[in-house]
Amino acid sequence: MGDLFGDPVVFLQRLILQIPALLLAVTVHELSHALVADRLGDPTARLQGRITLNPLPHIDPLGALAFVLAGFGWAKPVPVNAYNLHNPRRDMALVAVAGPISNFVVAFLGLIAVQLVSMYVQSPFLGEPIIGVLRFVYFFNLGLAIFNLIPLPPLDGGHFLPYLFPRGSWRTLHQLEQYGPFILILLVMTGATRYIMVPAMTVVSRLYVWLASLLF
Repeated sequence: MGDLFGDPVVFLQRLILQIPALLLAVTVHELSHALVADRLGDPTARLQGRITLNPLPHIDPLGALAFVLAGFGWAKPVPVNAYNLHNPRRDMALVAVAGPISNFVVAFLGLIAVQLVSMYVQSPFLGEPIIGVLRFVYFFNLGLAIFNLIPLPPLDGGHFLPYLFPRGSWRTLHQLEQYGPFILILLVMTGATRYIMVPAMTVVSRLYVWLASLLF
């Protein structure tokens, strides 16, 4: 945000690198939800055109803006009808986890791609913008995965709760689901999410860098 007011040219250059990375992160995340839901018996996302590599049906404008300004955000939720799933309790958890897992995978691939481009693309004119995009691919996918694992509805982490907790707690969890969005907004507005995001991203980044070092 400081670049926008301090140096608009730098802000625009950064935005150009961020946009393809953002579109990839959001599309992969929501497409994974849609594919798993469809595979497990619910065609709702497919019927609404959400099984697509076109990023436009998946973009939430406010969530995209949060990505650009804060480094984490959200996409337009994929519609899932639990009544169509073979095993609603288990399958909702599988649908929820599919998005973050896909982002973790793409983040790691982005990190590997940065290494490969650094090693084999000799032209700075070509290599530097590609590496810039790939770094944002890494950052945005990692941020989207971790942010969505925060255990609050409507994030993916909130949908794990019915599966991980005993049936007797479902009523309490349902009440939490009603207030989850407000709690989440409060956490984001106060900056409290950084106490989750920064340590988690640091730990995962160190793990990824170590894994990548084994390949090169």
